[in-house]
Amino acid sequence: MSEKKSSFLIPVIGTTVILAGGIAAYMYLKGGTESSSPLGSAKLVPATALMATYIDTNPESWNKLQQFGTPQAQQLLTKGLKDFNQEILSDSKISYEADIKPWVGGVMIAVLPPEAKKVSQANLRSSEEPNILLVVGIKDKLAALNFANKLKEQKNVKTQESDYKGQKIIETKGQGQPTYTTVLNNDHLLLTSNKQAVEKAIDTYKGEPSFATKEGASDILNKSVDVKNSLAQIYVPDYANMVQQLTALNSQTRQLPPQTMAQIKQVKSLVAAVGVDDAGLRLKAVVNLDPQLNKFQYETTPAKIVGQFPGETFALASGKGISKTWQTLVEQSKDYPELNQGLQQARSQLKNFQLDLDKDIFGWMNGEFGFGAIQSNQGLLANVGFGGALVLDTSDRQTAESTFTKLDNLAKQQSLNVAQRTIGGKNVTEWQIPQQGALLAHGWLDDDTVFLAIGGPIAETLADRKGQALDQTDTFKTVTSSLQTPNSGYFYLDMDKTTTIIERLAAQSQPLPSEATAILASIRGLGVTVTSPNKSITQMEMLLSLKPSTGK
Repeated sequence: MSEKKSSFLIPVIGTTVILAGGIAAYMYLKGGTESSSPLGSAKLVPATALMATYIDTNPESWNKLQQFGTPQAQQLLTKGLKDFNQEILSDSKISYEADIKPWVGGVMIAVLPPEAKKVSQANLRSSEEPNILLVVGIKDKLAALNFANKLKEQKNVKTQESDYKGQKIIETKGQGQPTYTTVLNNDHLLLTSNKQAVEKAIDTYKGEPSFATKEGASDILNKSVDVKNSLAQIYVPDYANMVQQLTALNSQTRQLPPQTMAQIKQVKSLVAAVGVDDAGLRLKAVVNLDPQLNKFQYETTPAKIVGQFPGETFALASGKGISKTWQTLVEQSKDYPELNQGLQQARSQLKNFQLDLDKDIFGWMNGEFGFGAIQSNQGLLANVGFGGALVLDTSDRQTAESTFTKLDNLAKQQSLNVAQRTIGGKNVTEWQIPQQGALLAHGWLDDDTVFLAIGGPIAETLADRKGQALDQTDTFKTVTSSLQTPNSGYFYLDMDKTTTIIERLAAQSQPLPSEATAILASIRGLGVTVTSPNKSITQMEMLLSLKPSTGK
């Protein structure tokens, strides 16, 4: 919603509520309502909606956030909310806390396609925007009426009333385009900038198909996603159709090729929710897939590869089965001429160096893998403060060793010094730059685990680890222990260590703003994982782990 529209939202709501009832209805209005829910709101949204987001206004859930963060971060959040309220409620004597919060229930924001007459088949590349319909639950009718009465003297908007199938629609005109509102059954207020959208919502209220009964939507609305203290949910019942329509409406976006649409059609629907629990902000998403179109073979991991990384690791992505993922990509490239051409060129170039892309590079990567960023201030890494490492399990050590031998020979041809060292009882091969140290190193941590490190100091840390392994550190356990298992691996970020790197790099150009530092200091870390019980469902879980409040 544009800035001009938002400045008129409050008087619009007030005017509508005034016309929706009167003092004579006091006893009825005093009653509460249980209709402020995703399903209750979805029953008023037309079935043509492409997606819907439901924002839960339960104060207990939002207040839960107050248990986290530094005083500086909480002050920033409070100031942001205060500034937003002042902008919305400018030129009025309305208080959000006293006048609006008591009666506003959950809010559903639905995205509807534009009117058919504006987007014809002859002009799919239209610049029309989708229509946005807000369905606002009225949880306390008396409080809503009191708020409306307080707004009677507001004179910054002009209103005009019309009737549609016995339902009053209020057209509000201000500096921007008109806004249309109506109240249905005295427990939901509908708000949109498109009159046809509110008329379709009234049709839905009177019996036309709704988002709640739409194929795909009814399932995800009823099943929802299990998060504690839910703040918001997102519902997309037909993912491919949504992408196709929104792409067609954007004149700046090229039309998606058939091959891309075929990939998108693997996703049937998705539902996601974000909530707050004792660990921080948690996002869960469930993606429903077409098992006939889904070609990806999901594999769970024991996550043992995490134990090969040192506690100095501040970022990690892990998983299993790079070789199978590569095979799937190669198979799918047959339907993508440009991708297939790129693969063929890569194969040809590597053949010039006696390397087979499929066999020598990816073929032996059939076990767990982990790619990590690791803190270090030594050698070539002194300026940046970190290096990287790729650690891989394989059941084909012979091919892996052959590949590294070929790579070592290529390094020698580039005038790099390839030397052998023994570190922690392990043989390590280094690619050394004269007078600067090792640029890259590789070696075996055990019989089936090989590493490739950027920076000699990282190789030393991996091969001869002195301190804790990453999976034994308090931060890693705190960030990942509550994520679903078994899973396909982790994406992990230690925010304290990451912030140290960011501040170090930023100091070389421009220091981080104090606001950014305060926010980062409130975050312990980020953990993401994915599971897939079968080829029809993929589940993603993300935890933004927050630090407990340190008081004022």
